Amino acid sequence: MASVTLRNICKSFDDVPITRSIDLDIADGEFVVFVGPSGCGKSTLLRLIAGLEDITDGELRIDGERVNELPPMDRSVGMVFQSYALYPHMNVAENMAFGLKLAKIDKAEIKRRVDSVAKILQLDQMLDRKPKDLSGGQRQRVAIGRTMVREPKVFLFDEPLSNLDAFLRVQMRIEISRLHQRLQSTMIYVTHDQVEAMTLADKIVVLNAGRIAQVGPPLELYHYPKNQFVGGFIGSPQMNFLPVKVIRADAESVEVEMPGGSALQLPVDGSQVAPGDALTLGVRPEHFVDPEQADFVFHGEIAVAERLGDHNLLHLNFEGVDEMVAVASDGNRRVAVGQAYATGLLANKCHLFRVDGQACDRHYREPALFG
Repeated sequence: MASVTLRNICKSFDDVPITRSIDLDIADGEFVVFVGPSGCGKSTLLRLIAGLEDITDGELRIDGERVNELPPMDRSVGMVFQSYALYPHMNVAENMAFGLKLAKIDKAEIKRRVDSVAKILQLDQMLDRKPKDLSGGQRQRVAIGRTMVREPKVFLFDEPLSNLDAFLRVQMRIEISRLHQRLQSTMIYVTHDQVEAMTLADKIVVLNAGRIAQVGPPLELYHYPKNQFVGGFIGSPQMNFLPVKVIRADAESVEVEMPGGSALQLPVDGSQVAPGDALTLGVRPEHFVDPEQADFVFHGEIAVAERLGDHNLLHLNFEGVDEMVAVASDGNRRVAVGQAYATGLLANKCHLFRVDGQACDRHYREPALFG
């Protein structure tokens, strides 16, 4: 196991910057997920750590040692790629052992490592099978095992589940999580899927346009996004954004004019906003409540109803709101397109974003995080 430290890491291809001034500390044994949209620089950042790309500027340390100039094989990292890249003519044991044979490891030691890793990954009954005789999930386990037998200090995963179907992705998420609990190794995982990030990570690094937008535990990013980008990216379904205008503001609260003209007071820090400012209110679909419990009530009409079993996801047209608003409701409630619908929101569940996209700090603290 090892810590990973990035200081002012920059990467450019010719004159095109890909990652910009990345500062990040990854603790020994931590599971960190890089997440963000396509083109945000997350895979490039992983490749810089692996040594597959040269660092343009900055310093990278693994277990306290500067590794900028070291080749991949000397960095004590192991990488699991999106493609399994298994040799079709070799069986499971041979695929897992191939890298060790190239490194001229003793045959007895190779067998010990392969047998040990195969047992951990539940591949010990499949060592004689060829890749064509394995399922997609089993092939991915072989690819992980091939990395594990090298006994790296840091595991790197580059979107390893994206080639699997939905059921296998869920199963492999569970297996990777259990693997981390068992090995207690430092793991860095890249994905564009924020559900994977939320379910796997000790710490999430949200990247946007080559920069870190926010770093923190999954629930901290969900409940306390520092900016509108993180608020919209973390959470499924996506957060709703509504235009509002400031009526009054101070360090304790902000009173805003809601769509339709009514007022709502929010428990957020308003020291950096002023009356008349046009801001954005953020509210998650799952945080709407029955009108009788609400601080503010919306009245509208159902435009689309998605019935998902345990809940309905309704897309509503609200009075004074140009775009449809997504609302999660009880799955047993009978709903129909065109039906009038009223729902409400709680002030302490709302987020308020300034014109620069930064969040006004919420004063309310979630019991799940702070007890």
